[in-house]
Amino acid sequence: MALRARDIVNHDATLIGRKAWTDPHIYELEKRGIFAKSWLFLAHESQLPNPGDFVQAYMCETPVIVVRGADREIHANINSCTHRGLPVCRADHGNATKFVCPYHNWTYSVEGELLAIPQEKHLQSKADKGPLGLKPVPRVESWNGMYFGSFDPEIEPLDAYLGDQRWYLDAFFQRFPSGVEFVGSPQRWIINANWKLPVENQIGDVNHGPFLHSAVIPPEANREVFELGRSAVTIPGHGATFRLMPEGTPVEHVAWGFEGMSALLAPEIHDYLREIHAHAEERVGPIRARMKGLTYGVFPNLSFLWSNTAFKVSHPRGPGRVEYWCWSVVPADAPDEFKKILRGNHTTLFGPGGIIEQEDSEAWSQQYVGSRIDFADDRPYYYGLGLGEEKFHPDLPGLVSVTANEFYARHFFLRWRDALEKVED
Repeated sequence: MALRARDIVNHDATLIGRKAWTDPHIYELEKRGIFAKSWLFLAHESQLPNPGDFVQAYMCETPVIVVRGADREIHANINSCTHRGLPVCRADHGNATKFVCPYHNWTYSVEGELLAIPQEKHLQSKADKGPLGLKPVPRVESWNGMYFGSFDPEIEPLDAYLGDQRWYLDAFFQRFPSGVEFVGSPQRWIINANWKLPVENQIGDVNHGPFLHSAVIPPEANREVFELGRSAVTIPGHGATFRLMPEGTPVEHVAWGFEGMSALLAPEIHDYLREIHAHAEERVGPIRARMKGLTYGVFPNLSFLWSNTAFKVSHPRGPGRVEYWCWSVVPADAPDEFKKILRGNHTTLFGPGGIIEQEDSEAWSQQYVGSRIDFADDRPYYYGLGLGEEKFHPDLPGLVSVTANEFYARHFFLRWRDALEKVED
């Protein structure tokens, strides 16, 4: 008998069964109940400035071409020829005037329309090309230059889906007068783990830092997280963790960019970061100007790392395999030499070669091993730390608590359970 979601997540999500991470049937339910019904991140506008510019993306395991058409609109189509299914685009990114299947040379416009079938010149009858274009993603919307797609044509608008999570993300986005830029292609690497654990890590699990990363993160940084750190959940499945610094905190201890490898940055870059912060209050307000971000998540699999400035997507490749993508993000109007240096502030510690991310990846892999061991299914994982301590805050949207409270993960799994129940047979 197939497992059901309520067999895995109990009524208040304080207990999560190990099969949530390993069971193939549960993974198939995730595809149908979550990835077919959610807004999934595709690309940022800075990657697609000109007509014909394209990047490849994934929606769960489905490959998608995201392109700026001749109409300057963003189009997203499944990267699979309607003749025999081969990918019509092999490059990760670039600029194109058309996409051509290598098998029989069926040719498509960048917007996805079928333009030519070479074999037709030998035939008397002609195919109706209209319904034979690439299959489009039915819904594509943007927020703050971030493009999302959904396979559900009836899904709520993206703004409503994000809700008050926008307030927390805007604490970053709105600091920069010209917005942000995704620098280069994403780093990509395969981890033998379930897709949910990297997501959970970024929604709010910052309290592993003093232990897993004790050789890298200084004690004073950990004290700051414990004493000033807060987690917020606006809509179950989304999450934000940050430090709310006291009024009058010196600029070097609150401004974006002054963490990680910042001590090694040139004095002129420090001056640039101070200038950004000098206008933070007028751009994001007094509360968010004092917010020093940590990690953020948008359900189901988009994450944002504030301190070292990266967006990440946890692409599932089966119950025990995830392809992790990570983009470095910089202010769009920063000088080119600053962008290069600020990007290094991320890649030194994160990405496949980063010191911290290597430790995280090993932990995620070992969690998957622990979830598969024999004779332990009757001992589910405990997610009950801080149960009931989260409260509404007068100045911050959503439920708020200290970072040790695991309510961010409980809310994620309650939404996860409900989504799977809707598609269970």
